[in-house]
Amino acid sequence: MAKLVVEILDASDLMPKDGQGSASPFVEVDFDKKQPLRTQTKHKDLNPVWNEKLVFDIDNPRDLHNRTIDVVVYNDHKGGHHKNFLGRVRISGASLPPSESEAAVQRYPLDKRGLFSHIKGDIALRIYPVLDGWSNSFAAAPKGNGVESAESFEHDEGEVYEKKTKKKKEKEVKTFHSIPTAAAAPPPVFPGFFGGNQEKPVATEQRSDFARAGPAVAMQMQIPRQNPEFGLVETRPPVAARMGYRGVDKTASTYDLVEQMHYLYVNVVKARDLPVMDITGSLDPYVEVKLGNYKGITRHLEKNQNPVWNQIFAFSKERLQSNLIEITVKDKDIAKDDFVGRVVFDLSEVPVRVPPDSPLAPQWYKLEDKRGVKTRGEVMLAVWMGTQADECFPDAWHSDAYSVSHESLAYTRSKVYFSPKLYYLRVNIIEAQDLVPWEKGREGVNAFAKIQLGNQVKVTKTFPARSLNAIWNEEFIFVASEPFEDFIIITIEDRVGTGKEEILGRMIFAVREVPYRLDHAKLPDPRWFNLIRPHFGEGDAEKKKEIKFASKIHLRLCLEAGYHVLDESTHFSSDLQPSAKILRKPSIGILEVGILSARNLLPMKSKDGGTTDAYCIAKYGNKWIRTRTLLDSLAPKWNEQNTWEVYDPCTVITIGVFDNCQINRGKDESRDTRIGKVRIRLSTLETDRIYTHYYPLLVLSPSGLKKHGELQLALRFTCTAWVNMVAQYGRPLLPKMHYVQPISVLYMDGLRHQAMQIVAQRLARAEPPLRREVVEYMLDVDYHMWSLRRSKANFFRIMALLSGITAVCKLYNDICNWRNPVTTCLVHILFLILVCYPELILPTVFFYLFVIGVWNYRYRPRHPPHMDARLSQAEFAHPDELMEEFDTFPTTQPSQFVRARYDRLRHVAGRVQTVVGDLATQGERAQAILSWRDPRATAIFIIFSLILAIFIYVTPFQVVAVIVGLYLLRHPRFRHKMPSVPVNFFKRLPSKSDMLL
Repeated sequence: MAKLVVEILDASDLMPKDGQGSASPFVEVDFDKKQPLRTQTKHKDLNPVWNEKLVFDIDNPRDLHNRTIDVVVYNDHKGGHHKNFLGRVRISGASLPPSESEAAVQRYPLDKRGLFSHIKGDIALRIYPVLDGWSNSFAAAPKGNGVESAESFEHDEGEVYEKKTKKKKEKEVKTFHSIPTAAAAPPPVFPGFFGGNQEKPVATEQRSDFARAGPAVAMQMQIPRQNPEFGLVETRPPVAARMGYRGVDKTASTYDLVEQMHYLYVNVVKARDLPVMDITGSLDPYVEVKLGNYKGITRHLEKNQNPVWNQIFAFSKERLQSNLIEITVKDKDIAKDDFVGRVVFDLSEVPVRVPPDSPLAPQWYKLEDKRGVKTRGEVMLAVWMGTQADECFPDAWHSDAYSVSHESLAYTRSKVYFSPKLYYLRVNIIEAQDLVPWEKGREGVNAFAKIQLGNQVKVTKTFPARSLNAIWNEEFIFVASEPFEDFIIITIEDRVGTGKEEILGRMIFAVREVPYRLDHAKLPDPRWFNLIRPHFGEGDAEKKKEIKFASKIHLRLCLEAGYHVLDESTHFSSDLQPSAKILRKPSIGILEVGILSARNLLPMKSKDGGTTDAYCIAKYGNKWIRTRTLLDSLAPKWNEQNTWEVYDPCTVITIGVFDNCQINRGKDESRDTRIGKVRIRLSTLETDRIYTHYYPLLVLSPSGLKKHGELQLALRFTCTAWVNMVAQYGRPLLPKMHYVQPISVLYMDGLRHQAMQIVAQRLARAEPPLRREVVEYMLDVDYHMWSLRRSKANFFRIMALLSGITAVCKLYNDICNWRNPVTTCLVHILFLILVCYPELILPTVFFYLFVIGVWNYRYRPRHPPHMDARLSQAEFAHPDELMEEFDTFPTTQPSQFVRARYDRLRHVAGRVQTVVGDLATQGERAQAILSWRDPRATAIFIIFSLILAIFIYVTPFQVVAVIVGLYLLRHPRFRHKMPSVPVNFFKRLPSKSDMLL
C-alpha cells in the first residue's frame, strides 16, 4: 500500500508561550482528515530538533494532488492536557516530489491561525510518497524550490518506521535553509541594486499550489533567517550573583559577575648581605621562582649585593604541578649562572588572603644551600593564596606568560585608560589691517589666513587685492584636548602668483589662555593681536630696519565647553555629556560588566600549528579597560569585572577582542588583529537583571563574513536614581548647545575624525599603548564611508518599517472586500459609534495603543540585542561589494575594477533618479491643481470645491462622515476594477517632466 512520509526535522525561533520566555513544542500532522500523528515534546526549547518520521496511508495515490497536509506546532502547556498554538503550515499534495530520491529539505515559515495571532519562526520538513506499484500512475506535481543541504539527511532505505514503534535515536541533523533555484525570478525592487551582480540572488517565490490547499494564507518562501550559528547562546556560569551567594565565599560579592580564579602569589621584594660569587668580587643577582614546570625570573641587577626587585609572580591554582615552590637566588654569568641560595615553601602552609584584607607583610628568610643548610644572605618574600580580586593581580607576572620577555611583559597586563577631555575651539577670523607686502610699490595684497592647531589646518578665502587691509569674517571650529599643550598658529599669506605665497605675518597663541564659553548667551569680545614678521637672515638686515610697526589681526577665540565632542557615531555613542563638568547631570546608575571567557577562537597566528594571544577592550564613556593577554589559548578565561557610571540609558557599550601581535615581535612593526566586537545598548537591558550569554564574534573582511569565536559576558545595569532616569527620556539626546547653535552635519564628520585622531594619539602614549588600529576599530572610524552592503541593509530596514503600513492597507482591503464578514461588520459598527460620538476617537486610539503594549509585554525580548548578520546584509554579500567596501580612499584598485563599480553606480543612480522623478511628478501635479497650468482642470476643481463647500455647510458633519465612510467601505458588489474618478483626474494633471531636456 502507498505511504506518505512526513519527516519533521527541526524548528527555529519559535514564539515563547509559557510566560517564562520559552516553550515546549511538539508537532501534530494531519493528512486527509484521518487520525493525526504527533512528535515528542521538546521541553523548554525555542529551537527544537525532532528528526522524526510520521507515516500515513494513501488510499488513492491518483488523488494525492488534491489532498492537503496540515502541520501544526503546539506548545505543551500542562503535560499534554492543554496546548497553545505556535503556528501552522498547509501543504498541497500537488507540490510533493514523485519519489524519495527527489525530495529535498525545505523550511516553511509558520502561518497565523487568525488576525490577532502572534506567530513567528519556521519549520524544516521533508515530505515524499512511497508508492509501491503506483510509480507509473502517479502524476508528479511541480517540485519545490528547495535544494539539498551539503550535509544530507540519512535515510533507512528499506524500512519506514511509524511514530509509535520508533525507539531508535537517529543522527542529529543541523539546521537546513531553503535556497531558491536559479529559475526563481528576483523581486521587482530596484533590479541591479539588490543582488543584481550576485551569482545566486536570494529570491522570493510565490507558491501557487497553496491556492488549492484551502482558505489558509498563501505560502511565501522567505529569505532565510539568520544562521543560528550567529545567534546568542544563554549560559548559566557559576558566578556569585546568579547563585545567590549560596556556597560561595562571602567576599565573592566584590566580583560577583565572574567566576573566582585562585592564584598563588609570590612577592619578591629585595635581598641583603648576599655573598660574592665572581672572582672579580661582584654579584649580578636575580631571583628564579619555580613551581613545577613553570618558572618566573626577575630582572638581574649588576654588581649589587643588596638588590631591590619589587616584583610579583602569580601562578594559577588550576596549573599547580608541585607541592613545593622554590625561590632561588642566582648570579648572572656569561657561561653558567651560579647558585647563591634558595627558600622552599610547602603549599599546604601558605596562608590565604581575601580582600579587603590589608596586603600581606613580607618577611626576611635566610637562604639555604642545595643541602638545606643555612647560608649567607637573606631575601624578603611574601607568599599567599588569593584571587583575581587581589590589588596586585593586574601588575603580576602570570604563569601563562612564562615565554614573554621583560620588555614585552607590559603588553600582557590589564590596564584602565581614560580618553582626554575634548573641547571645540571656535576661531573667528574677522579682519587684518596694515598688511605690508614684500614687493615695494604694491597697493594691495591677495591675503588669506591659515589657522593651524596641531595637525588640523584650515584656510580662509583669498581677499582680493584692493588695499592693504583684508576682511574675511569667517569662522572655524577645531578640536582641542586637555591639558592644552598646543598653540594656535595663525599665518597671513599673500598669494603673489600661481602656487607662490609670501608670509606677511604670524601670530602664536597658547590654547590654555583662550576663554571658556558655557552657554549661548554671549560670545567673548574680539581682540586685536600683533602679527610678527618672519625671521630674517643676515643678508636681510636692511629690510629689517625698514619695518617700524606691526600689522594687526582681529580675532575672536573661545573654548566651547557646552558641546559634547563626538569621537564616535551618535547612533551608538557611549557618552553624551558636555565638556564642562559643571554642566553635567548626576549619574543615574551603574553598569557592571564581567568578561568571562571565549571559546572556539580561530588561530590568528600560523606558528606552532596556529595560536591566538587574545585580549579584550571595553569602552564606555571616556573609560577604556584592557584585560590581560592570555597566550596560546583558543578558549581563554579572563574572569575580569569592571564598573562604569551611567549618565544616560540610551548609550552603547562596545567590547572588542583582539589578537596581541606585540609580544616578542623584535624589530617588526605588527598590527594587532581584530577578532570581533560586541555592541550592547543599555536601554534594552532590564535593571538589576543579570545577562550571561555567549556573543558571536563576527568580522566582515573582503573574503566574506567569518565567525572568529564566541565571547562570554555577564552584564548588570543597576539604577540608582529612578526619577532622574525617567526624566532623562524627556530631555534632548545631546547638550543644549547642539540645538541652540547647531554645527552642520558635514562639519561634524570632520570634527569627529579629528577627535578620533587625538584620542588615538593620546592612548598610544600610554604603557602599554592602546594601538591606533584598536582605537579605530572600536570607534568605527570608517562608518561614514560608502558601502553598497550598508545601503542594501538600510533599504530593507525602511521596507520593514513600511511593511506595517502595507499590513494596514491589506487589512483595509480585506474589510472592504468582506473577506471576514464578522470583522467587517464590527468595523462598520465601530465607525458609526465614533461618528456619533467623536469625542471617543482619541481615547479609543490611545486605549488601543495601551492594549497592544500590554499584550506585547509577554513577547518582549528576553536577550540583549547583538550584531545581526542578516539585518546587516553581511551573510550573503557579494565579494565585489566587499572589495569595494574595504578599498582605500582614494582607491588603489586597477582601472577595470573601478570602471565596473562606476557602471554599477550609474545603474543604481538611474533607478534612484527615476524614483525621485516620479515623486517630483506627483508633487507638481498637486501644485498644478490651483495654478491654472491646465485651465480646464483648474476650473473643474474650483467649481467642484464650491459645490462641495455649500453641501458640507448645509449638511451636518456626522452625515457627511457617514456617507464618506460607507462609500469607502462599500461592498465589493458595488466596486469595479477601473480607477476611480479622483485618481483619473489627478493623473491627468500636468507636471514639469515634459520641460526637462
